[in-house]
Amino acid sequence: MFRDRAEAGRALGRELAGRLAGQDAVVLCLPRGGVPVGYEVALALGIPLDVIVVRKLGVPFQPELAMGAIGEGDVRILNDEVVSVARVDAAQLAAVERSERAELERRATAFRRGRPPVSLTGRTALIVDDGVATGSTARAACLVARAQGAERVVLAVPVAPPASVESLARVADEVVCLATPQDFFAVGQFYSSFAPTSDDEVIALLEDAAGDAKGSATLVARGDDPPTRDEDVEVKAGPFSLAGHLTVPEVAAGLVVFVHGSGSSRHSPRNRFVASTLNRAGLATLLFDLLTFDEELDRRLVFDIELLADRLGEVTQWLRAQPEVVALPIGYFGASTGAGAALWAAGQAGASVGAVVSRGGRPDLAAPRLASVLAPTLLIVGGHDSLVLELNREAQAQLRCENKLVVVPGATHLFEEPGTLDEVARLAADWFLGHLP
Repeated sequence: MFRDRAEAGRALGRELAGRLAGQDAVVLCLPRGGVPVGYEVALALGIPLDVIVVRKLGVPFQPELAMGAIGEGDVRILNDEVVSVARVDAAQLAAVERSERAELERRATAFRRGRPPVSLTGRTALIVDDGVATGSTARAACLVARAQGAERVVLAVPVAPPASVESLARVADEVVCLATPQDFFAVGQFYSSFAPTSDDEVIALLEDAAGDAKGSATLVARGDDPPTRDEDVEVKAGPFSLAGHLTVPEVAAGLVVFVHGSGSSRHSPRNRFVASTLNRAGLATLLFDLLTFDEELDRRLVFDIELLADRLGEVTQWLRAQPEVVALPIGYFGASTGAGAALWAAGQAGASVGAVVSRGGRPDLAAPRLASVLAPTLLIVGGHDSLVLELNREAQAQLRCENKLVVVPGATHLFEEPGTLDEVARLAADWFLGHLP
């Protein structure tokens, strides 16, 4: 939908033109990803630019559950109901706030480089981010801006799921969103380039908007360099030719082979989203069809884990002959039944795989090979995927390699809930970058 955050910001600026006529407004960006978007909005509207730094206050024994938020100027907003139900006492609350406020102040100081925050008293606060998933951070920002004296609060984002927009309309005076797709997995799904925004870029954009001459000169690259190879390929697996897509960043730390689940293919939107995140993190990826067109007509083969694992091993050998990736360590990313095939292949004698990640996987299907897996293995399961979660716990007990089971709160089997696939991609990138040699 958007090439990058700058393009999204320009589109958002066009949408907002005229809406704030006659209002004393300031653009407040949620760092870090919201700053490149807000910078373009501020340019289009000719109004000041600043960041709004907020921190969630998580329940001590369950940090992902928010009991409130804090902002600059000693602003604190509490959800009294959560505090009461969680039985958080004053000492615990103070400890959490003390820790989060230290980080808030560190970030605010680093981003502004000594400049004071823009006053919001009596003004319209135009809060901008690169997109909204669950909306928890945007909600906190709206409440903090109002507590800091804003007379009117407008939230503007390029993309968000409909439910989040509806929820945020209760805390903002107006919500402006360019697109509200029903098929929403993660914010990055709607950007061709969604490279992480660095602190240096945030600082440079804020300095440039403030009129500091050095600002433009310090802008850093935004990760838009095209990969050295990004094309459909014909993958050889023994006597068979399989359709695939190979992407190799200019500087790659490793290669991740995707193994899709039953009923899926190399076109899986979820695997493609995770692959794009890995590409931006500096990892090459191969998405390919495990079976030929004729083989897919035989449904028994779709669940023949041993056959699929052998096929994966042959594809791995083919990759060893490709000049662009011949020297890269290889990891496997398996989804659903594909995770079973990935672990079976990793447990075979002579397997040359450096790490395995399973998303909503069925590692139990590789039970005869689990004890032989040497590659560090990460199992990611949705918190609401109870049956598969239990199967993963049982399989984890059979693994003898380094392994970890991570439960993504609120996610079901396909990780369709806003923000959950983002978390899968982040976990996978961290695991592969940390474990591939």
